[in-house]
This record gives sequence, structure tokens and C-alpha cells, in this order.
Amino acid sequence: MLDCLIIIKPLFVKELKKLNLVVDEPWLEAYEPKIEKRFQNYQSAIRAINDFSGSILEFARMHEFYGVHFDKLRKGWVYREWAPAAKALFLMGDFNRWNRNSHPLRSSSRGNWEIFLPYEDYKNTFIHQSKIKVRVIGANDTDLDRIPAYIRRVVQDKETHDFAGQLWFEPQPYTWSDQNFSLEEAAKMPLIYEAHVGMALEEAKVGTYKEFETLILPRIKAGGYNAIQLMAVMEHPYYGSFGYHVSNFFAPSSRFGTPEELKSLINTAHRMGIAVVMDIVHSHAVKNVNEGLNEFDGSDHQYFHPGPKGYHEGWDSKLFDYGKWEVQQFLLSNIRYWMEEFHFDGFRFDGATSIIYNHHGLVSFDSAEKYFDDGVDEDALLYLQLANTLIHALNPKALSIAEEVSGMPGLCRKVEDGGIGFDFRLAMGIPDYWIKTLKHKLDEQWDLFELWHELTNRPKLEKSIAYAESHDQALVGDKSIAFWLMDKEMYFSMTVLEQNLVVDRGIALHKMIRMITLSLGGEGYLNFIGNEFGHPEWVDFPRLGNDWSYQYARRQWSLVDDPLLRYQQLDLWDKAMIQLAKDYQLLASAPGVQLHLDPDKKILAYERGGLIFVFSFHPTESYFGFPIRVPEAGSYQILLNSDEKIYGGFERLDKTITYHTDQDQQVLLYVPNRVVMVMGRKM
Repeated sequence: MLDCLIIIKPLFVKELKKLNLVVDEPWLEAYEPKIEKRFQNYQSAIRAINDFSGSILEFARMHEFYGVHFDKLRKGWVYREWAPAAKALFLMGDFNRWNRNSHPLRSSSRGNWEIFLPYEDYKNTFIHQSKIKVRVIGANDTDLDRIPAYIRRVVQDKETHDFAGQLWFEPQPYTWSDQNFSLEEAAKMPLIYEAHVGMALEEAKVGTYKEFETLILPRIKAGGYNAIQLMAVMEHPYYGSFGYHVSNFFAPSSRFGTPEELKSLINTAHRMGIAVVMDIVHSHAVKNVNEGLNEFDGSDHQYFHPGPKGYHEGWDSKLFDYGKWEVQQFLLSNIRYWMEEFHFDGFRFDGATSIIYNHHGLVSFDSAEKYFDDGVDEDALLYLQLANTLIHALNPKALSIAEEVSGMPGLCRKVEDGGIGFDFRLAMGIPDYWIKTLKHKLDEQWDLFELWHELTNRPKLEKSIAYAESHDQALVGDKSIAFWLMDKEMYFSMTVLEQNLVVDRGIALHKMIRMITLSLGGEGYLNFIGNEFGHPEWVDFPRLGNDWSYQYARRQWSLVDDPLLRYQQLDLWDKAMIQLAKDYQLLASAPGVQLHLDPDKKILAYERGGLIFVFSFHPTESYFGFPIRVPEAGSYQILLNSDEKIYGGFERLDKTITYHTDQDQQVLLYVPNRVVMVMGRKM
């Protein structure tokens, strides 16, 4: 907890001739008034927050006011709820044998309700792990038993499957031992391992925080990744939603274990030097009335927009009204809670495109006008600016990542520059490009000009996180890259004891796709759990359609652990690739500079971080004495190449050879087909 009061002082537009975003991006000059208006809105909001609470940090403390808390001065428990349209609230639970009438809450100002339970009267009944709910007589005369909005833990009854809030009064606070952890490396060059705790085990069951800590964290550490992006942390009633239909925003999912076990996972990750980023869902909420926030006070507009605007048809979920102070406080307090209580190192904001636009991005962004017209939810943009201000006030090095596909200008620029304040944007077009290429083009049809454009076309002053595939590409109904490349042959022909042309091609391209994505596509890199070794199957959570099976809601680690299977070759390549990026601070370097592109021979070469990358995507032809002009004269040597035997290659390249530049500053290379080689200048 921060002991000092931090006030975010508004910066006045009058002090600036032009916002830096417009200075750096002259094509935005036509929209300068709208960009300045957004900045003015932010300044006004910060001014109002400072006047009301003293600072945005104090503004984001509602989780310390609402919910259940022990009041040391009054010597008892107080429970508060915000339900402005409700007619009556009653607290019930194990402590009063679920009497729905005996404990009414008192209505106070601002739509708040409150009840006090003296310690001496309830010390034997209002106890750790006992269950509670709140009965709400709503504005629409509904009479429903709800889960408190700020509850810290929610559990499901194994027999009735009913969800209830659970009191969590651990006698001793968790003891952290991560004081020496530094976010420096991950903040500068995030190498992210995206993972889901429940499906991380090979066993056909729901994995736990403790099992992830003991069994999976060592694998991530060995892989060289410096950050984990944890999915499905916030409680969600339907496991098959992948964690994206959140019901209880302050409750870590109990299906994976206790809050202390989640803290232990994060603490251990930190002690390993690994940052932990949370996949936070502030883009929407589950529509369930029994478990979630929907119609909590009997109205349709407490937390969400009223009517159709408050419903996302594509996601079948509810949409927050970001213009309400109480909603801002709820969501901002949620951010502070996860960072302070659980030591999360930042967030990947799910569905940022849906947040930003009233049409949720379901249009073609064929004109710059669409970044500034009525399709933009200006209240939502302001919320994201406030969220990023809060995150970096709590921890200046914290990671804030946007899942955003529209290309909103300034998304990853500082708020004072006229931006939205994120640190990184996920380069969502890259995995889409790879899947479309693999689905619709033969190898000889690959367009290297198109490939170069897709991997390099990003704002110069905004950082991107590149990824070849994520959980979206692994879901049932689609295929992972490995599955697109090798399909059924993965079940029968992955042994090192036999050769298979389909598998040979698949392994070669899998390595090349991942290397060019990492080295060229952004300032950070992301991999979804298991994809590093070419996991052979999709992700499909237990549901009625698959007879509630866990067969595809797991990761088959035995495949990569078997030295007789070629999955290990892909895993070793991934480790070498990540280590190369770390050794040369590759993604912290300036973007790649093209050295050579031959569309017919399908050879692409570029320089980044002082390294020379040479790719041959040709399916059949190899070339002797192929000239590549390099930035500096001298002697060069191959540091890493995908044709090494340990990576499933054919040993056609000799790493001991030194390549000297000629009078034209060229190196003459042997370039086999379907190979990437990485070269460094000998000093």
C-alpha cells in the first residue's frame, strides 16, 4: 500500500503549442481539435478527481469501502453496497442460517447501503470461509439473492452448482518475499508466455494455482520468457468462457485454488525473475443475474448502459457505462486491488477495440475519420486514459497492453502527448495474416512484399507486441499454426526415427514463422502455452457438445519431454530464439532495416540489433554464392540457423565458416531452401 498521497496534476493545453502526438504524426493535423478536446476532457476529469478525492490513487480505493471489512474502531464487521435504485437489501448467509429478513441494510447517501455486525455478537458465526449473499429488492420489484459486488472470493457448491460469496479472513496476511524483483527487463522488452492455469496440466482436469507454480513455472523459466500473461483470473461462472464472461471482478477464481495460492504463484514467479501480467476484462461482464452485476439494483443501468447500448450481441454480455463516476471507481479500484493485493505487474486489456467504439470495431477502418467520429465512445477513451494514469502511478514500470485492432492513433503514446497511455499494443494483424496465408496460399504463392509490410507497418513511436498465434488461433473451430502445417501427420509421423515430407515442411516453416515474427514484428513478443513446441491440438473446454470432456482443455507436456518426438526440436528452437533476443536486446533495438528482398527466389534479409537475418522461403531451391549487402564491411559468422540437426534441420550450413565482405560490401552465402540464418559481425 502506498503511504504517500500522489496527486496527478493536470497539464493545461494553453501551455502547449501542439500536442506531441500531432507534431510527430503530421497526418493527424486535420484532427488536432478533437485530439486536444480529448486531452482537455482528461484534464477536467483529473481536476475533478483531485477535488473530490485528493488524487486518482485515493479515488481508486472503493474496494476498501464497499464489501465486507472489519472496523477496528467500532469493533465489528461493516458491509456496504452501492445499489442506488434498490428498494431494500438484506444480508444473509451461514451466520444467520440464511434468514432472508433478519439483517436489513440501512440506506445512506449516494445510493449506498450498510449494515454493522458487532464482533462480540457474531465472532462465532461470521467467520472465515462461511458463505454469504445479499437479498436485493430491486427497482423492478424483483426479489433476488445476489453476490456482493466487491466480494473477494466466490465458491460454487459441488452438488447444487450454486455460486455464493465466501468470507475470507486469514488470521495472518500472506508473507511476500519478492522485494528484490525488478520489472526492468520485462518492461523494456517483454517476452510473454500467455497461459491459462486451469488447462496448463496434462491431466484431464482443472489445474490449480499450486500445480501451475510447481509444474509450469519452471518450464516458463527454462524457456527464457520474462513475463507471464495469466488468463481467466477473475471469477467466471462458466469455465468454457475462457475467463472472458466475468461475474465477480475482485475475486480470483476459486476453481483454481485460494487467494493465498495465487499470491504464492506470483511470488514464486517474481523470485524467478518473471513478471506476471493479468488478462483483465473491463470490456464487458457476464449477463447472468444470479452470479454477476447485471440488474443488481433492479435497474438495467446501474453499472451498464441501459437498453441495447448495454448489450454486446456478439459476446452475449453486458457493457459498462464508462461515463459514470461510480463505474470508473469500481473499475479503477479493481486495477489497484489486483496490483496491490496480488502484486500483478500490469495488465493486458481485453477487447480494447470494443471498449473504444460504440460499434465495437465491427466496421472497416478505411478512413482516418473513423478514429474521431461519433463511432468513438469518448467516455470509454477517457476511462482508458485514467486507467493507464493509475497503473503508472502505482508502478511506473508496470506493463499496460491493449488488445486493439483498429489502429487508434496515439493508443500507445503518453496521455500528456495526446495519447491513451498504453505501453504496448498487441499486433493482432500478424496472427490473422499467418492463418490466412496458411489457409489460402501455396508455398510458392507467398508474397514477401506483403509479409514485410505486415510485420513492419506500425507507428514509429508506438510499441507493439508481435505474436504468430495466441489462444484465439488455438480454439476449437480453428487450428494452431502447427496443425495448419502438419494436420493429421502430427498424430502419426512426429518420431525422429522416420522422415516425413509433410512434417519436414511443417517444422521448417514453424521455426521460420516464429523467428521472423519475433525478430521483425514488434518491440515485444508473445507465445501461447504449448505453441512453442507445436502443440498438436486445439483448445476446447468441457461443454455439452463434447460430453463435458477435458481431452482438449489441457497441454500434453509428455510430447515435448519425449526425446524420440520432434516436438522437442521445436522447443529447443524456441529456447534458442528467445535467448538470442535477450542476448542482443533485439526487441529493444530500432525496427528492422531491409537489406534484400527477392520475390522470385523468396529470399528476405534485414538487419536488426546488429544482427543479420536471412530467410529463404523457397520450397525447393537452394542458392550458392547468394550476395547480401550488409551495413558494415568486415567478417561475419552464423550465430544461429534453423537447419541445425537439434532443431530438426538437415545440417546443410557450416557454422564454422567466416564470411568476409567483398568490394561491394556483400557477403556471398549458401542459402538452402526453407531456412533462416542469423549472422553476427565478428569484432
